[in-house]
Amino acid sequence: MLSLTADQRRELKARAHSLNPTVIIGNAGLTPAVLEEASRALNSHGLIKIRATGEREEREAMMQEICEQLGAAPVQHIGKILVVYRPVEVEHEPAKKPPRRPRKPLTKKQLGSR
Repeated sequence: MLSLTADQRRELKARAHSLNPTVIIGNAGLTPAVLEEASRALNSHGLIKIRATGEREEREAMMQEICEQLGAAPVQHIGKILVVYRPVEVEHEPAKKPPRRPRKPLTKKQLGSR
């Protein structure tokens, strides 16, 4: 599980404010499918909100389990919303642009209209 400084946590809370929950934990609780979906969301976004059901103690336990299983850091727990952060790992370099094709020379008509 990652640890964050107070400044990092404050900055992440500010970034998370405008996010919508990307993962929802229903009545079945924290299943392997939910953990897999949370891992995918963390890989693509880095900072996610999770909507959870149940009592406060259950949600706190879920947050700890998610962070331990996925190597993430807990950012915030407000009501039924959990905010989790894991740095995004760059898997590959962006593809290079294909070389530009040479342009055809302009005709006399095209040159005259300029």
